[in-house]
This record gives sequence, C-alpha cells and structure tokens, in this order.
Amino acid sequence: MNYTEFYQESLGKPEVFWQKQSKALPWFKAPSTILSEDTNGYPLWFADGETNACYLALDQHIEAGYGEQIALIYDSPVTQTIRKYSFNEVKSEVARLAGGLLALGLKTGDTAVIYMPMIPQAAFAMLACARIGVTHSVVFGGFAPHELAIRIDDCTPKVIITASSGIEIDRLIAYKPLVDEAIALANHKPKKVVVLNRKLGARIPFKKYDVDYDALIYGSEEVACVPVLATHPLYVLYTSGTTGKPKGIVRDTGGYATALKFSMQYIYGAQPGEVFWAASDVGWVVGHSYIVYGPLINRNTTVLFEGKPIRTPDASTFWRVISEHKVSVMFTAPTAIRAIKKEDPNGDFIKQYDLSCLRTQFLAGERCDVATLEWYNQHIPIPAIDHWWQTESGWPMISNMMGVEQLPVKPGSASKAVAGYDIRIFSENGEELGPNEEGFVVIKLPLPPGTLLDIWKDNARFHAGYLSKFPGYYFSGDGGFKDEDGYIFITGRVDDVINVAGHRLSTAEMEEIVAAHPAVAECAVIGINDELKGQIPLALVVTKSGEPIEHFQLQHEVVQKVREQIGAVASLKEVLVVQRLPKTRSGKILRKLMRSMIDGVEYQIPSTIDDEAIIDEIIEVVVQGKIGSFK
Repeated sequence: MNYTEFYQESLGKPEVFWQKQSKALPWFKAPSTILSEDTNGYPLWFADGETNACYLALDQHIEAGYGEQIALIYDSPVTQTIRKYSFNEVKSEVARLAGGLLALGLKTGDTAVIYMPMIPQAAFAMLACARIGVTHSVVFGGFAPHELAIRIDDCTPKVIITASSGIEIDRLIAYKPLVDEAIALANHKPKKVVVLNRKLGARIPFKKYDVDYDALIYGSEEVACVPVLATHPLYVLYTSGTTGKPKGIVRDTGGYATALKFSMQYIYGAQPGEVFWAASDVGWVVGHSYIVYGPLINRNTTVLFEGKPIRTPDASTFWRVISEHKVSVMFTAPTAIRAIKKEDPNGDFIKQYDLSCLRTQFLAGERCDVATLEWYNQHIPIPAIDHWWQTESGWPMISNMMGVEQLPVKPGSASKAVAGYDIRIFSENGEELGPNEEGFVVIKLPLPPGTLLDIWKDNARFHAGYLSKFPGYYFSGDGGFKDEDGYIFITGRVDDVINVAGHRLSTAEMEEIVAAHPAVAECAVIGINDELKGQIPLALVVTKSGEPIEHFQLQHEVVQKVREQIGAVASLKEVLVVQRLPKTRSGKILRKLMRSMIDGVEYQIPSTIDDEAIIDEIIEVVVQGKIGSFK
C-alpha cells in the first residue's frame, strides 16, 4: 500500500474514508450520518450511530469465539506479581463491577472519578463505567489532593473508585488518605468511595461514604452493555492549561473506537492476537488509548506494567517483560529509554534476553533526541519510530504508518502526517509557510474521528484555546516546520506548558503556588532542557523587601508546596533567588528569552526592548548571575 495515495484518499473524501473504517467495528446501530456539526458548528462523526466501548473491547471477541485468549497481562515487579486474564475473565470482573456501580445509584450520563495505581482493577473500572454509559475521569495517581479536588469539582462524580495504595519503586503511597483530603477540599461531595484493599499494609481510614471493592463485586450480578450514541462522552481527561486550571478534554465513543481500531492496524501495524505493550500509566491519554481501549478493541493482548524502566529491579526490566510475554509492538516515552541508557550504556542487559519477538518500538510523549534513537537502533536492530500526538487528539497525528508503508526515518522528525490529519505550518498572521520555515502547527477542520469533542462544561474555553486563533483550523499549541519532503519537525510548545518526562504540566499553575509564599514578591517558572526528562521546571523568585529568608529554607518550602499541591511529578527542585526578572516595557516577563539563554540556544533581544538598562538586567540575571552557574 502506498502512503501518499492512502493519505490523499483520507483528505480528498473524508466521509467515504471514515465510513469505510467504521465498518471494521460492529455497531448496535450503524451510523447513517457520517459527518455533521454540533450546535456551535464543530464537526461531529457518526452522530446517529449507537455502540458501546466495553462491548467493542470485550464482548465482541467473546461472541466471536476468542473468550479464552489472554486479554490482559498484569506484570508488577514492585509486588513480584504476574497475573494473566482471559477475555472471559476480564468481562466477568468488569460486568460485576458495572452491576455494583448501578447498585450504588450510577446511571448513563453520570460521571465517576478513578484514582488508582497501575493495577488491573484500574482498567476494569474504566471498562465498567463504559459498560453502563457512565463517563469516567481517570486522575493520575501521582497527583496531590489539591489537584484531585480541582478535578472532582469540575466533573462532579457520583462515585470515586480508588485503591488502598500505590507503590513508587520501593515506597508505599497510601491513596485513601489522599482521596479523603481531596474530598474535604472539594466543594462537590461524591456519594460513595469504592476502595480496593490491596493488603499491602497501607493505612485505610474508614469514612461513612466508603464501599469495599471486593464486597461490591461479590454481591453483584453481571450486567450487559448499554447502547450509547457515538457522540456520548466516554471519558473526561484533564490536561494542563496555560491559565493554571486543568482542561477537561471530552472524548466521544464511536469516533474514538473507530480511530483506535484504525491506528492499531495502520499506524502500529499490530495484528489481532499479538501482544501489545504501552509502558505508560492509565492516568495519561496513552494509558486510555493504548493500554486499555485500543489493544482490546483490536483483540490484542495488552500488558499493564506496574514498575519503572530502572530500579524495579534494574535496567533490564523492559527487556525481561518483552521477552517473557512475547511483545510484538511496544510504546514508551524517550525518557524511559534515556534512563535505561544511563544505567546500561553498553546494552549489557539487552544481551541477556531473546527479543526476536519485538517487531517495532514506538516512542512518544516528548521530543525524541537523536542520540537516544541512535543508541536504541545500535543495540536493538528494529525500527524505533518517533511519533507525535496530544491528549486532545487521543491518537497519533504524525507518525510513520507502519501498517501502510514504512517511510525512511529522519532523526528529529516524527515523520509525516497521519491519514486524516491535514497538518500545516502557519505564520502569526495565518499565512501558510514554506519548507523549513518555523511557525504554528495547525490542522484543517474537520479533525478526523476520535479527537477532542469539547472541554468539559466550558465550550467557550474550547473555542478560545483551539479554534479562534486560526478560524477553520485547530491550533495545536506547538511550533514546528515541514521540510521539502513533507516531514514534520515539532520544536515545542508555544505556551506556558512544559513536558516533564512525557507529562504535560502548567508552569502558570506552578507560578501561582510559588507566588503564594509569603516571602516571594514575584516569580517566573520556566521549563529548561534536561538530559533525562526532556524538560524540568526552574523557579526564579524575587523576594520581598524586609522579608529576610535563607535561600535553602525558601527553596525547601517552595518545593514542598509544589509537591503538596501538584505532586512529585512536577519535579520542581531548583529555586533561584534573583534581584529582578527581565521584562519588556509593558511588564511582560521574558520567559522565552531566559529559557533560550539557559539552554544555550540562539536568541534575539525582542524589539519591544530598547532600554539599555533592561538589556543589562537580562545579562546580569541570566548570563552572569546564578542561572549561568546553575547550568
């Protein structure tokens, strides 16, 4: 199959193209309206179709005679546990949990929050919600109570599903006290909290709203899937925004399922029955799309891994999982490969395992540096495919489509646009730029199926953030350029969102926390390049006059506050005290300029600065001051 012809077909006749792809799935009611618009003029896919994501992930395969195929492998080096579940077993667990949720009063159209570690019950909870038409919102288990409370207030769940604890390498993290604190902080109060006791020794304070997970399952009957419209919200997944308030990305059901089935076949090249492993977390979009829904809809065995690429027990763990479970296609973040490379630069651990089963390695979540790609290709001679997408898209936008035609790899590029995405590079004025001219990465509407439907309860923010800057186009928030061959290079965010080890975090939110410290007069948090994590946040603060405080004390207190309110995932460790922050005449802090200076890349003094004193200030603070010594 030829990529160019396939791609042009998807853009030339999108309705015909995606109707054909939708027929790869069984529908309760096949859609007759393929492409339409909502009341605000935003494109909708398959609006009158009826389906159910849990049915597509489980029941259809059982009905086709694959009930005994392994659906999910739970591999947990932190608890030294490996457990395999067939499609029949997963369906039984999910259908009984769904029955239990119905007994608690949930119904189609309600919402539930899932706050769990990487355990099978996290996937069961997602599928159980989908089974009865309850919109789920999975919150990453590394987030602190403050962050969880924000999400509780926004999506107003009837029920929270959690576990007694998670494990961070060798440290037990009690989840239940965090959930209780979040509920105390939140204005909205869920009716019930379903708690899975992992029996690992974590403290589980009892509250009147608590329900035991195992007891709920034991006393429930299996329930059938509820047909929902294709446009029914399957889930709300929060991602960082430039204002500091997370955005609830709304995902539909029918378009998403169609896109995931399409991507498993044409992007990842995964054949039904093969083992697919996305080494991510269910709290992120990768976990939703490629640990739970995508592989199961495509009848792949999915690996749910509770561990880290290193220290569980060492840098061999990924290779052990691949070899032991016969993984055909793997997906992880470049950070994981860099961590392994640091611990095992000569690839000695790799040589201990038979990796002949592994056909393709996909990398995403952050920009992949050339050195990491070269190290991987040197030690594992299979294609290492860098690809690019977002929480908003739900599935890849730029990738080498391995199930269509394998294109030559250009290090630094995530390859060409995926079928369905008309990606262009615009100037600030909305003019399309030529080859190798850097600008804003935009996508012509309509976006293909499976992309974001809206922002939860905030359509105005949805339009303002994604659709208003370039009318008729989706604005990705990223900068980049195309070369003369159509390969796309993503250069990074153009807003105040940074990417820490594949996790999108808002520097605006961190700034709010830092600024709240009583000794801080003003501050700026910027993302700077980091060899291991891609980016890490750095806080620059100006202290108040008459507020003497030791630098170490200030740093400790600020770091702790960020950890408490966002979580350890924020990775803020450095707080630098400066005399003043470089600004324009209008008072705008020159974050991009400082970032470029610190990272050692070319920069230009903005034309809005013509005061010698301000230029001297920048040089003093950034080049001669503490930041220079920091790098």
